[in-house]
Amino acid sequence: MAKNVATFLCFTLATLALSQMCCAQNSPQDYVDVHNVARAAVGVGNIQWDDNIAAYAQQYANQRIGDCVLQHSGGSYGENIAGGGNGGYELSGTDAVNMWVNEGVNYDHGSNTCSPGQVCGHYTQVVWRDSVRLGCARVICNSSGIFVICNYDPPGNIIGSSPY
Repeated sequence: MAKNVATFLCFTLATLALSQMCCAQNSPQDYVDVHNVARAAVGVGNIQWDDNIAAYAQQYANQRIGDCVLQHSGGSYGENIAGGGNGGYELSGTDAVNMWVNEGVNYDHGSNTCSPGQVCGHYTQVVWRDSVRLGCARVICNSSGIFVICNYDPPGNIIGSSPY
């Protein structure tokens, strides 16, 4: 009996671990965790999930379902957007945040600039020290593409200011 219980527990734990590895990571905590790992790497405090900002992000993401166009909302929050999913690639929320974080290799903190011809503004928004509230959303578009948006309050990427 004890052997069967141990076997069951091992199977259950393995199944849970596999489900964590295989399944899209799109929960509020998933978004927050990926942001906070990047922020901690540069000594910036944690960002917190905000349901009101998330509702704004979801409302705008819903507007993109029909076309999946990577177009900013033009709202009062800081904003990162990403798209993908075509060709069988399933873009999770954490995949999108990791894409933004990976732009950090293009950022030179000493000069507060991106490498010539490179993009790093998504990264600087993720780690912007004054942005303390976050809300994100992800939708599957009619085209089978995926649209991901994260909004930040207060907004970052203030010209002439350093993110940290």
